[in-house]
Amino acid sequence: MRYVTSEEMRRLDKEAQEKLGIPSLTLMENAGRAVYEAARNMLSGIKTKKTLCVCGKGNNGGDGFVAARHLINNGFNTDVFLFGDPANLKGDAKINYDMLDKTRIKPVSLSGSRELDKFKQSLAKSHLLIDAILGIGISGKVKEPLAGVIDLMNRSKKSILAVDTPSGLDVTEGKTLGSCIKAEKTVTFAFPKIGFIKNNGPEKIGELIVADIFKKNKKAGQFG
Repeated sequence: MRYVTSEEMRRLDKEAQEKLGIPSLTLMENAGRAVYEAARNMLSGIKTKKTLCVCGKGNNGGDGFVAARHLINNGFNTDVFLFGDPANLKGDAKINYDMLDKTRIKPVSLSGSRELDKFKQSLAKSHLLIDAILGIGISGKVKEPLAGVIDLMNRSKKSILAVDTPSGLDVTEGKTLGSCIKAEKTVTFAFPKIGFIKNNGPEKIGELIVADIFKKNKKAGQFG
């Protein structure tokens, strides 16, 4: 199986858009849909089981918004928290946030102690946590208050499904950058990352699911 670095994955994303003509918004939709399918399987089809989806402000968060939208539209009891200010969202992540905001479940911005209390209440009641906070582009140590949120998720002992990579893991070196999610399962996109089999990677990713988000067109020629 081919393993890639974070830089190689960014290049492959760019090639998918330029060579195959796949819009970035479609790639995000495909990624989020794959996460939804994994979450649905982990919930064993019981829609009354509560899901908590925690999203960051980047594309990883955008994937989480897509997954949450599909869960909500299919009747799953789901809360969504955004770590950051919605005003700072950009591009595809903002588009999918706005789509999610039109559903019956409004994302809550983790911006203060009141919202953190709501997060803790949701965390206590949830059966499955979806980690869509930090993606493969992370650099530098995870800082507070985000580190505290990750630690709360880990200490909850709930099942955690990581989006593309557990938040806080360097996917090239496999080293944790301070606080790091310990996932039960990880849905990664297109190719597994080399850091998943190095250093701390194996103990953090749990069961690995590789989702093919590139809808290949044979006429476009060889890809990847």
